[in-house]
Amino acid sequence: MDIKIFNTKLELGQGAARDAAQLINQAIDERGAAYVIAATGASQFEFLDALAQETIDWTKVVFFHLDEYVGLPESHPASFRRYLKERVVNRIHPHAFHFLNGEAEDARRVGDLIAQQTIDVAFVGIGENGHLAFNDPPADFETEAPYLVVNLDDACRQQQVGEGWFKSLAEVPAQAISMSIKQILKSRNILCIVPDRRKAEAVRATVEHEVSPMRPASILQQHERVTLYLDRDSASLLK
Repeated sequence: MDIKIFNTKLELGQGAARDAAQLINQAIDERGAAYVIAATGASQFEFLDALAQETIDWTKVVFFHLDEYVGLPESHPASFRRYLKERVVNRIHPHAFHFLNGEAEDARRVGDLIAQQTIDVAFVGIGENGHLAFNDPPADFETEAPYLVVNLDDACRQQQVGEGWFKSLAEVPAQAISMSIKQILKSRNILCIVPDRRKAEAVRATVEHEVSPMRPASILQQHERVTLYLDRDSASLLK
């Protein structure tokens, strides 16, 4: 695992965007298209803003959706479809974006599509509880399904309230569609973007503790091409 530490969230986002653009352009040069997994959440704001400014032929890029709440309409401010349309699709107009519809039984449809492709780069974050996508502890490291419906633990749901997506814990859906751990690990490259001091303990567990389903993001230790992007705050507990 390669670790890059930046002074600020802005610098982190710009640095990750430069690396992402290089990988996307390399894939386009090699095979005429790039296949990308996009994450959401407050951790991705600066990164996605910077990525939209990079020089990339977006008409040759296909995106897949990492996760989405079950039962949440796209009109809700916390909808990840809404987030990705506003922050990605409406800015760069890619060739395609395969969204998860949390109001429908959508996991199999998008799973069938992603199973046909080799993913060039996945953009992910790490939750305050150590989750990867919405795979909360204890995460399923064994399922071969590309997507699964998962139960969200209270720590995960409370994070969504703390970030301002919901007004109370009661408003946060209890379930989500999440890309599976094994599907994430099939990506050729993984860029893990994790700013903020509130993520520092999860970052330490991911990097310095043994791999365990109780620390879902620790599985990234077993991937050959992972880069972890941190700011001074999120890196503050690393030895």
